[in-house]
Amino acid sequence: QVQVVESGGGLVQPGGSLRLSCVVSGRMLRINTMGWHRQAPGKQRELVAEITSGGDTNYADSAKGRFTISRDNAKNTVYLQMNALKPEDTAVYYCNANVRTVLGPSRYYWGQGTMVTVSS
Repeated sequence: QVQVVESGGGLVQPGGSLRLSCVVSGRMLRINTMGWHRQAPGKQRELVAEITSGGDTNYADSAKGRFTISRDNAKNTVYLQMNALKPEDTAVYYCNANVRTVLGPSRYYWGQGTMVTVSS
């Protein structure tokens, strides 16, 4: 079984920064792509950023230039550094990971989410 646990959310003022962390654990053979998505009230969940096992990254237009995704493969951890935060970044942020286990083909696992609120 695979567990995905996010941390680091909270309340921050506009223009501030937060760093989200996500640890993936369990009986895994390999972690492929890891990513962050978000869901604002009344909106659909959307991709924020993702990173492959080799370090290639992909960002939503809204995140480019302000957010940085990184990962520590030795710790099975992915990070999202968020700078210059705006009120429209307020959302629940979800981590996901594409994981290969002994049970079968790779599939995505999701965390429970961490709330980020940007407000003065």
